[in-house]
Amino acid sequence: MDPDVASIDGIVRALYEVISGPAGAPRDWDRDRKLFYPGAKLAPTRQKPGGGGIVDFFDLEGYIASRTPMFEKDSFFEKEVARQEFVFGNIAHVLSSYELSRAPGEKPFLRGVNSIQLFHDGERWWILAMAWDNERPGNPFPDLNK
Repeated sequence: MDPDVASIDGIVRALYEVISGPAGAPRDWDRDRKLFYPGAKLAPTRQKPGGGGIVDFFDLEGYIASRTPMFEKDSFFEKEVARQEFVFGNIAHVLSSYELSRAPGEKPFLRGVNSIQLFHDGERWWILAMAWDNERPGNPFPDLNK
């Protein structure tokens, strides 16, 4: 069994490993594609100027197209720092807090939380959907270790 999809730990680890790397380093998008169920959605959120929020919806190919220019220009290392899981039957919800840095071991420049919805088809785990938001004033970083 492929360790990337055999467990929740494996799929979350692979998710972070795929997008992390130095500027200009190609990401392993084929590895990323095997993590996501066909039709899965990715929903980055951000603060709207003047308050409130904005969400973008991407399928995986749209996400890859939207982020590739950023990864070409900037080093980007995302690591999980805490997690809460809820598993029921064939579904799981993972809240995964993360830190972003420009190099492994460097001080993070941003933190946030990924909300990851997973499905187990009897053989492996799939990511069905992801939404995430970053820390900012008025939106403090949660302690998911509680």
